[in-house]
Amino acid sequence: MSLSQIGRSISESATLKLNETAAILRAKGEPVIHLGGGEPKTKPPIDALVTASALLNSGEIRYTPADGIPALKKAVIRYTEEFYDRHVEPENVICSGGAKQSIMVALQAILNPQEEVVYPAPYWVSYPEMAKLCGALGVPVYAEDGTFYPRLQDIEQKVGSYTRAVIINSPNNPTGAMYSEQFIAEIVEFCEKRDLWLIMDDIYHRLIFDGRKPINCYRFAKDLSENSKLIVVNGVSKQYAMTGFRIGWAVANKQIMKVMTNIQSHQTSGPSALCQYAAVGALNGVQSSVESLRMTLENNRNVLIDRLKTFPGVKVYKPDGTFYCFADFSAYGKSSQKLAQRLLDKVRVLVMPGIEFGLEGYLRISYCGTIKDVIEGIERMKWVLDPDAPNELYIGNRKLVRDW
Repeated sequence: MSLSQIGRSISESATLKLNETAAILRAKGEPVIHLGGGEPKTKPPIDALVTASALLNSGEIRYTPADGIPALKKAVIRYTEEFYDRHVEPENVICSGGAKQSIMVALQAILNPQEEVVYPAPYWVSYPEMAKLCGALGVPVYAEDGTFYPRLQDIEQKVGSYTRAVIINSPNNPTGAMYSEQFIAEIVEFCEKRDLWLIMDDIYHRLIFDGRKPINCYRFAKDLSENSKLIVVNGVSKQYAMTGFRIGWAVANKQIMKVMTNIQSHQTSGPSALCQYAAVGALNGVQSSVESLRMTLENNRNVLIDRLKTFPGVKVYKPDGTFYCFADFSAYGKSSQKLAQRLLDKVRVLVMPGIEFGLEGYLRISYCGTIKDVIEGIERMKWVLDPDAPNELYIGNRKLVRDW
């Protein structure tokens, strides 16, 4: 069959595939514990549901403008003022089918074939594939000191004549590392000096722990005019637990917003009216759900870290934010894919292999589910991996016996 080169080069989303696997196993009655996904299990804010219900009851669910409804743009403007101390106009905002689409249309507006976009590694699984969809190249940057915290020098070494953009995701998926204020200041200044686009993927910026505060990238920008190449991306999926609503946004200069809107208009048209109004309700409503989720995640993180530290040979790095832990399990096998498959086969625990994020030997473990799932999931994993574990394990009424 004749398929395009770009089409053949794109791999399926590993995270979405894992969600599909979990759903299929659960439908078969398997006692699955999903520690691989990025989907908070808390309910969306009541304001989001009430606002969406009101529109649904009206029956007036129509096409929307390609760049988002005025009410959602207004809510994003207010959000940007509150959390970034930055006033923007409606023409500086685009609302998309998730933060992922905002990043995708931004890259399509920026990149020419064979050009490069640079991002720290480990990285979100979609960045390399998004670059490929533009006919461009994703360039991961590994910290020279072996940590999850890159320095400006690490970024500089990978920037060349073909580089057009840098993506910074902080706190980071999959590591949970929150980059320092100094690093953000340096990268903003560097991109301005080198005339590079800087995409700040801030989707987790309020889900941070240990008293940390969100970092405002605009504070370090010298150019806040309509010539600025700073793009800030966010959405409701993570902080409001509204993953299925698929609403995100980007804030940038009016010229690129116009191009991104044109692309999106042909790509998907405007996002669903129902989902956009739900996002309006979340952004304008009572914000206690965000803090409640953040506190739950911090507690889950602490429980997870304490239990992972009991694994002989596992190197654990305490996340600063998000709801992911990226732990080094190479003591139990060099192939993270084989290790993840083993855990799924033996005890029906789903985790993400680190190679999908650019680093072999690691597993990404999510703690955004219930505390019960976190505790039981780690107990099952330890039973498989720890040679000193008991010979038998009960999962519900099912007795498992070690045969290895």
